[in-house]
Formats: sequence, C-alpha cells, structure tokens
Amino acid sequence: MTVTSEQRSLAERIRTSIADEPVQREVSMFGGRSFMVNEKMIVSASKDGSLLVRIAAEDHDRLLLEQPGAQQAEMGTGRTMGPGWITVAADHLVDEASLALWLSFALDYNRAPR
Repeated sequence: MTVTSEQRSLAERIRTSIADEPVQREVSMFGGRSFMVNEKMIVSASKDGSLLVRIAAEDHDRLLLEQPGAQQAEMGTGRTMGPGWITVAADHLVDEASLALWLSFALDYNRAPR
C-alpha cells in the first residue's frame, strides 16, 4: 500500500492523540490506515487526508447536519456505507481541536456497551 504525505501526517496526529488508550493497534483496512482501540476500529486515515469515522448510528444524521466537512461514507463510488460511518474531509481536520472532536465521537462509540 502506498502511503501519501497527507495520510502519513494524519496517521501521526491520530497516534499522538490516542497514545494513552490502553489497547490499540493499526491495520490496513478500508483503503487506509485504520486505528483500532480495544480491537474495534475507531477511525481510518485515507490517502487524501480525509478521515473515516465509526460513530453511533443514532448520532449519524445529527452529525452529518451539524459538523462541517462531514459526509456519508462510501465504500467505492456510489456504494454508501450504513449509518454510523462518516467521512470527514481533510480540509476540516486542519487543527487539533477538529481532529480531537471526531476522535471523541469515535471513542465514545467504541467504549459504549453493545
């Protein structure tokens, strides 16, 4: 898998942000560098610097409406992923606060009992 500078930069920012999580690992998945916490994916850094985020399905529509740069995630052109999968455009992840916000949504879902 070829890693772009945008993906490398975002992945490093994610690593730094989740460094205190007790059980974490990285895997190649969804065409990007995916980050797992407690053996469940939280986010994936895409080649273009966008972020695939796993959130609670019940928060999906609200976050799409409220959060700039959020869009329905697709697995290939025209194949939308279900509720609970959002892609955040790279230009809406430029500062640490915006990345931290999306990581918090993902980690909240990750920690929720299912």
